[in-house]
Amino acid sequence: MRGHEPRSTSSCAACKLLKRRCSPNCIFAPYFRSDEPKKFAKVHKVFGASNVSKILVEVPEEQRQDTVNSLAYEAEARLRDPVYGCIGAIALLQRKMIQLQHDLALARACLARYVATPSVVVSSDDHHRVITGPFDDFPVDCGVSFDSFNQNISYELNQDANMYDFSQIPYI
Repeated sequence: MRGHEPRSTSSCAACKLLKRRCSPNCIFAPYFRSDEPKKFAKVHKVFGASNVSKILVEVPEEQRQDTVNSLAYEAEARLRDPVYGCIGAIALLQRKMIQLQHDLALARACLARYVATPSVVVSSDDHHRVITGPFDDFPVDCGVSFDSFNQNISYELNQDANMYDFSQIPYI
C-alpha cells in the first residue's frame, strides 16, 4: 500500500499546488505523489483541498487509497461532463447496452426465422432439387443491415469511450 511507503524529501503534489511546506504527517502525501501533479489539481478543482482532507480524515486508513482513486475518477468525469459526471458515463453505457440487447434480439429472431425455413432451389427442368443450408445465402433483408450496424455501433462506442477514462475502474 502506498500509504506506508517511505516518502522522498520532496513535497507531495498537493503541497506543491497549494504552495505550502509538506510536513511529515501530511494527509495528502501518501496518495498524491509529487510525480502526479495533475491528479491532485483535478481533485482540488472539483472538490477543494479542505473537503478532500476532511474526507480522508473521516475514512479509515485502509480505505483511503480507494477513496482517493474514486475522487480522482469523479473529478475527471466532472471536468469532462460538469452536469452529470460519472452518472453520465453510466447512463450512456446503460443506453448502449439496452440498444445492443434490442439489436441482438432482432438478429436472433431473424436468424430463428431463417433457420426454421430451409431454402429450396428447384431448377427449371424440375429434375434437380437442391436444399441449401441455413447460412448459404443469409438474407440481408431482416430489417437490419449487419455490416452498417457493426460499423455504426463500433464507431459510437469508440466515440463515447474516448470521452471517459474507464481504465481507472477496478474490476470486482
